[in-house]
Amino acid sequence: MAEQNDSLANEPETAATSLTRRTRARRQVGRRPRAAATVATTTASTRPAASTAAKRPNPVVKPLKSLVILSMVGGLIATIALPAFGANLPTAEAKTIQQMAVDDAQSLVVASDAASTDLARDSYSATTSEEIEKKKAAAAAAERARLAASVASSQTRFSVDLSMVAPGSGAVRWPLANYRLGEGFGTRGGAHMGVDMLANAGEPIYAAAAGVVKVSQESYGGYGVAVTIDHVINGQRVGTLYGHMTYGSRQVVPGQTVQAGQIIGLVGSTGRSTANHLHFETYINGSNVDPYAWLQANAG
Repeated sequence: MAEQNDSLANEPETAATSLTRRTRARRQVGRRPRAAATVATTTASTRPAASTAAKRPNPVVKPLKSLVILSMVGGLIATIALPAFGANLPTAEAKTIQQMAVDDAQSLVVASDAASTDLARDSYSATTSEEIEKKKAAAAAAERARLAASVASSQTRFSVDLSMVAPGSGAVRWPLANYRLGEGFGTRGGAHMGVDMLANAGEPIYAAAAGVVKVSQESYGGYGVAVTIDHVINGQRVGTLYGHMTYGSRQVVPGQTVQAGQIIGLVGSTGRSTANHLHFETYINGSNVDPYAWLQANAG
């Protein structure tokens, strides 16, 4: 049999001669690796799954991180706030040993049957010179007020013509306008230190000279209701005393300045007295002198 050698020209193009064939061949060759690729892909897809499963975070880790962050923030806040808060805290005042001892003494408890007593201001006396002076001033003011009230009451009880003045116009005046001379100075064995000027009850008594009232009392020893006045006459210290006045008739108070001939009270019979009269005494530089002789020499 003859060999049948097919012409290559009549046969379809092979992969070596035809581009189409060549392309198809490439596609076929590509298909084979596709299966392998599929397998590789499958393998690869399986591997990342495992890797993803391996890298998936633990659900406990995230809350722990949040807790750590909050703790750090809280620590920072405390670090800033505590010093500021501490700076604003009140500091305790410094105390001396004596103060601490006093505090301890105040808190000391001692068993006793004695009852507690509240101390009042009037329960103890003044201990400083200022308090003593204040008490003296208060007592003097109270006495002046009492005397003024007594004088005011006496003025309502007695009708006294205050416009009246003692006889004369000199620096020394007679203490009574109408009187009769009684016992004189030095009688009773030298015990009578004044002169008795007898007059009717209620007769006005005048200041013998200008001066300052020293005593004005409703009860001045044996003189009864009496007034004393300090004067300075011709450079000498002169004192005059007016005793046995009527109760409530005094017209002056201690410390009051009076003028010569000013009414100071009314004749009476108080104290050691048996009749209405004025007991009048005079002192010069602290020594008793005969008041009647002094009036005769100076009154005018």
